[in-house]
Amino acid sequence: MFAHSRRGAMALALLLASAAMAAAQEVTISHVQGETTVPVDPQTVVTFDLAALDTLTAFGVAVDGVPVIGMPDYLAQYEGDAVAKVGTLFEPDYEAVNALAPDLIIVAARSGPALPQLAAIAATIDITVDWTNYLATVMANTETLGTIFAKEAEAEAMLGALTERVELIQANAGSIGNAFVVMTSGGRVTAYGPGSRFGWVHDDLGITPAIENVEAATHGEAISFEFLLETDPDWLIVIDRDAATGEAGVAAAELLDNELVRQTTAWQEGQVIYVDSSAWYIVNGGYTATLNALDQLIEAFGIQR
Repeated sequence: MFAHSRRGAMALALLLASAAMAAAQEVTISHVQGETTVPVDPQTVVTFDLAALDTLTAFGVAVDGVPVIGMPDYLAQYEGDAVAKVGTLFEPDYEAVNALAPDLIIVAARSGPALPQLAAIAATIDITVDWTNYLATVMANTETLGTIFAKEAEAEAMLGALTERVELIQANAGSIGNAFVVMTSGGRVTAYGPGSRFGWVHDDLGITPAIENVEAATHGEAISFEFLLETDPDWLIVIDRDAATGEAGVAAAELLDNELVRQTTAWQEGQVIYVDSSAWYIVNGGYTATLNALDQLIEAFGIQR
């Protein structure tokens, strides 16, 4: 009787230990669309979010399925046939996703509406970046992915690198002057101010906006060259959307090289910054994209490290 009870107790202990081990191999993640329990260090991963692809690549994590889109140079390994294509940024190919039998699927703003359908295939999280709290979201998403992939130490070091650059710009923001963020596309110019898609330049870095009242639309508020001259920013930060998306169009440098813009302080002082448009527009919110954007601004503003 005693031996039987002892064997039963041992079996129960093993069962509880096994359950505890299984639980330890999962983590519950809070994200934009709720909470999802995901496996720790998932082996097969699909992402429709290039920001997540960027950050995972910085971690050294390989991704198994990505959308069809032109990639920046540092993510070029995901453009070819070696990695499965699972649809577009906006429209998943559910059959292709299902065929990979993923352990984790990642979506964000463009693909966010597809979460319910994708969640029927595998654990799915939405790590859309909050434009009104950009850098905090980038850091939180880096931590989240670090937790999922057991890369907490790497995430801490990466966040330290971002924080160092942010604080450096903040410390010098008062002497930089004001700035105006604009995007060119299809021969048109749109503007961004505080609280907008690229408002983190002002909201997080402390750079004075050349104008406060700008509509926070996804593709910016349409402006004229006359308005640019009237605003007369000290710095002009330019995103070329056509270059980022691979669409045919007039290059930003050519479009802005006109009689009106040439009269602005930014142009006359050589203070027009043509940013890495893919990093700012396509991979917006990724760790490497953000790090590179900060480095480009530090160099352009002439800030000493």
